Amino acid sequence: MGNLVDKVVALAKRRGFVYPSSEIYGGLANTWDFGPMGTLLKNNIRDLWWNKFVLSRDDMVGLDASIFLSPKIWEASGHVASFTDALIDCRSCHYRTRADHLIEDNVPDIKVEGLPVEELTKIVREKQIKCPKCGKHDWTQVRRFNLLFETSVGIIEEGKQKVYLRGEIAQGIFINFKNVLDTTRVRIPFGIAQVGKAFRNEITLGQFVHRTLEFDLMEFEYFLNSKDWEEKFEYFKNEMWNWTQELGIRKENLRWREHEEHERSHYSKKTMDIEYKYPFGWKEMFGIAYRTDFDLSNHARHTGKDLSYTDPDTGEKFVPHVIEPTFGLSRLVGIVLFDSYSEDGDRIVLKLNPKLAPYKAAVFPLLANKPELVSKARSIYDSLRSDLLIAWDERGNIGKRYFAQDEIGTPFCITVDFESLENDTVTVRDRDSATQERIKIENLKKYLIEKLV
Repeated sequence: MGNLVDKVVALAKRRGFVYPSSEIYGGLANTWDFGPMGTLLKNNIRDLWWNKFVLSRDDMVGLDASIFLSPKIWEASGHVASFTDALIDCRSCHYRTRADHLIEDNVPDIKVEGLPVEELTKIVREKQIKCPKCGKHDWTQVRRFNLLFETSVGIIEEGKQKVYLRGEIAQGIFINFKNVLDTTRVRIPFGIAQVGKAFRNEITLGQFVHRTLEFDLMEFEYFLNSKDWEEKFEYFKNEMWNWTQELGIRKENLRWREHEEHERSHYSKKTMDIEYKYPFGWKEMFGIAYRTDFDLSNHARHTGKDLSYTDPDTGEKFVPHVIEPTFGLSRLVGIVLFDSYSEDGDRIVLKLNPKLAPYKAAVFPLLANKPELVSKARSIYDSLRSDLLIAWDERGNIGKRYFAQDEIGTPFCITVDFESLENDTVTVRDRDSATQERIKIENLKKYLIEKLV
């Protein structure tokens, strides 16, 4: 397929899934904007996740916490001290990148996550790794930098307070743990779920929407008694894997990988990732971590508030432990595009799971200059759009319209032709096989709903 990354990025822009951000001003590295099709795709993924992990369960509630939190929260959580990446610069051309990614791209057999900066510097020098931009081997020492974005709040310049854009969305859940307990009828074990923006000062180029400065996360913190963590860890591992199959992601592009001790986050006792096989290598798609009672205990210690839980049946009082499944929503949009991209002769097809497709069907008049065909097609379009998201297209010839819908992943195309005027039937074309069949208009909605379930 040639360079799949270039092809998917080009398709994403051409069909309105993802645009390079600030493009008319020369762009801004590691930022992307989701276009009309990308927004629909992202929202479909989000809604499927929320339905599966929140609405369909009686042990889960939702939350939408503020992006701005007290800076003391990030100190208590360990992010101010420990949320860092390894930075290296080329002295010759001033190219800046992450040292671990530089090593992974050039010496993939070396495991670098969690290694100290001195060891990373040694590897870059001993392996004579060249700068990918200028080709020279003249690097600075590797040094750590914090991933949290800093900003300030306040009206008067002298009185402004330093705050952080949240680097993860979990802390908003932990600081509201007691509020949720006091205002709902939840009992442990239970989870608090959230979808929202997070921000990290990442330095990663050429990986599309996999790793960006601003991104959407879907995750929940599942609070439990420590004795149950292993059972629930395995349970949610299975639930996460099953959801990848519900989305239609190919099994051969997925694998589990457990983090070694030196690469785990400061709050985690066990972490595992579902990794996806991108054209540029295996990268994290979803993660699940056992955070123990690290967060609640730290917040209790820093605030003096009691964040323990008392079992109403046994009277046992304890600080709950936490299992945290995390799903990168922005990242998942890119993965779905890579995984569904296919070429069939001279046409490009996004073989999206119909549940994810931005439009479920498209309606065309065979000829746009025939009012009777346009009117008939419009009536069908209007009758379907109350139940399904339907596209309308009367531009160009019918072949070009089919190809355009193939590229955005529309499962079915409905064409109104002259036979439709005679017997109230339409042709329905299947995206993946390109086969067509005639369907009575009165049966069309039922036909589509059955096919799309």
